[in-house]
Order: sequence, then structure tokens, then C-alpha cells
Amino acid sequence: MSDPKHSTPAVWTQVIAGALLMLATLPGRSQGLGLITEPLLNDLQLSRDSYAQINLWATLGGALACLPVGAWLDRCGLKNGALILLPALAIIVLVMSGMHVAAMGLFILVFLTRAFGQGAMSVLSLAVAGRAFKHKSGAAAGSYAVLMSVLFMVAFVIVGGVVHDSGWRIAWGGIGIGLLVMMPVALWLRNTSAEKQEEAGTDEDLTLAQSIRIPAFWAYAAGIAAFAAISSATGLFNQALLAERGFDQKMAYQFLAGSAMIALLGQMICGAGLRWLPIRFWLGGALIVQAAALASYMFIQTSAGMWTLAALMGLSGGIITVAFFAIWGDSFGKRHLGRIQGVAQMCTVLASALGPLLLERGAGFLHGYANTLMIAAPMCVLLGLLVLTLRPRPSAA
Repeated sequence: MSDPKHSTPAVWTQVIAGALLMLATLPGRSQGLGLITEPLLNDLQLSRDSYAQINLWATLGGALACLPVGAWLDRCGLKNGALILLPALAIIVLVMSGMHVAAMGLFILVFLTRAFGQGAMSVLSLAVAGRAFKHKSGAAAGSYAVLMSVLFMVAFVIVGGVVHDSGWRIAWGGIGIGLLVMMPVALWLRNTSAEKQEEAGTDEDLTLAQSIRIPAFWAYAAGIAAFAAISSATGLFNQALLAERGFDQKMAYQFLAGSAMIALLGQMICGAGLRWLPIRFWLGGALIVQAAALASYMFIQTSAGMWTLAALMGLSGGIITVAFFAIWGDSFGKRHLGRIQGVAQMCTVLASALGPLLLERGAGFLHGYANTLMIAAPMCVLLGLLVLTLRPRPSAA
């Protein structure tokens, strides 16, 4: 008889819960904070330069939360972790919605939203979904990525509308209340404590110490981190990037929307394709496609070229997103998945924080964004080849 704990309905419940918990990271993500940046700066009378410095150091500091959170979740269990993290993040967001101090006070609150949102809640969501995925479970991994993307798109529209109509404080306060309302989702989770997780795993599952001694681990982490750096940089400076190629603001918005929709297609293709090819082949191939997109940026001059670029970026981004969610448990096992994903998430957050700065500094030094992206392209090819050739274990496909 099949174990009811691992039945198909239970797996899909965990996938949905994981996607909802990833949505809860919105106030700690660059995209979420970006929805309130301009009205917040006007309200607190802060310059963009000051806020950029606050955001950089808050993000780097918040990334460090990923390390202890993974180990903590492995010990206390996912349900207990959610029951602590959701109200903690809600309180931080509610306090931020009522703040009237600038500089240091804002730094502390942004740091906490980064640490609890982008850091801790992301690790929790990845652990919930990752432990639900069966070996080579492409449908579940792809569905998790697609559902998460759709939830974020809806949230961006709703929160953006509230910011426009009622101001950033009302919007941020609403998010805080929403996080409290979301707490029943924690009751859906399997409370996999260390003892239960030990039973659920196998003797072949690797520890964190064993995983980080394997070159494939760092190839996967570096490839996904490179995508995070490029995605955050090109997303933040999207309008300036396309303006360099002669496109206006309207086209820049269309590019963002179009690439996001194509990314959903990439996620579905990868989710279905995992039945035939291991996840590392999808990740390696997507990194090479991303390299082609970066190299082609210098040559786009027409709307057809822009949409070709959007297709390449969207498809590769969608596939890499699914790979990030599925590759750790599939390659290294689930017994110590929280710790392993904590390190991987930290690398991703650090890269996403540094990406915009590296792109802007590179554009200044190399006299243009195109030249900077052209240098990044061969690096993505190299990482893609490493991912394709390095196996996590000798027996892996």
C-alpha cells in the first residue's frame, strides 16, 4: 500500500502551500520594495543614492539569514517554522508601514524584511516544495514555479493599484495583515522534524558538508547565482538598457511583460521535460541560451530583435527558475535539504544584490551596457558547460 503521507493529493497540497509561502516573501524582495520605492522616498525625504546604499547593505546582511534558517528548519520542522516566520514578518511590515524615521530606522526595517522575507521565508518555501517533489517529479516542480509566478503577477497588480490609489503605507499595512491571514497555510505543512526527516531520507542522501565538497554543487549554485545577478540587473535597469538600443519606455514595459509570459512557457516546458532529461541538462542548456541572449543584445535594432531577445531571456529564465527549485533535492537528497537550500539561497541573494552594481559599474568602465553583457555571455557558457558535465554523484545521469 502507498504511504498516505506521500500520496499525490498530499504532494499537491505541499506544492500549493510552498507557492503561497513564496508569495509571502513579497515585502522582502526587490520587486516588492520597488512598488513603494518612489512614494517612500518622497515621504521620508531620502535620496535614491542613500536608499541604494541602505538597500545594498540590508540585502547583503539579510542574505546571511539563509544559513542558520536552513539548519533551524531541519531541526524544528516546517510547520513550526511557518508559525513563527509568518507573524514575525507581518509585524515587521506593519511597523514599517507606520514608520516616520529615515536612514538608520529604514535600514533596520529593510534589513529585517530582507532577512525574514527574501531570506528565511524563501528557504522555508523551497524546503516545503522541495521535500514534496518526488525524484524527477517534473510536473510538481513546474507547477510550483508556474503557480508562484502567477501569484506574484496578481500581487504586483493589486499592490501597485493600492499604492497608486491609497499610498504606500496603506498598501504595506495591507500586506502585513495579509501575512497574518495566511497563517492557516502553516497547518497544511508536514511538520518534518529532524527525526521524521531522518526516517524520510535515505542513506544515500548527502549532508551539507558532503554536498559543498562536490564541484557540481558549486557549478549549480554559480549558474543559478549568475542568472539571479543578470535578472536583477537587467530588471532594475531595463528601461536604460533598451533605451541604449533605441527603444522607448513603452517598449521597455512591453519587454518586461512579454518576457514574464514567455518565462511561464519555459517553466511548463521544463516541468514536462524532466520526464526525459535530468534537471542538470535543462539548467546547463538554459544557461547557454541565456548567454546567447546576452550576446545578441548588442545587435538588436528592431522590434523583431527585441522580441527575440525577450523570448530567449524568458525561456532561459523560466527553465532556470524550475531548476533552482528542484535540483537540490534531486541531486543531493532530502534528508538535509534545508541546510543545502539555505546555502544555495544565500548565494542567489548575494548575487542579486551585487548584479545591478556590477552592471552599472561595468557600463561606466566599458562605455555601455552592451559591452558589459557581451563579457558576461562567455561566463554563462562556461557555467552551462560545467553544469552539463559535472555530476552530483558518480551514479547520477
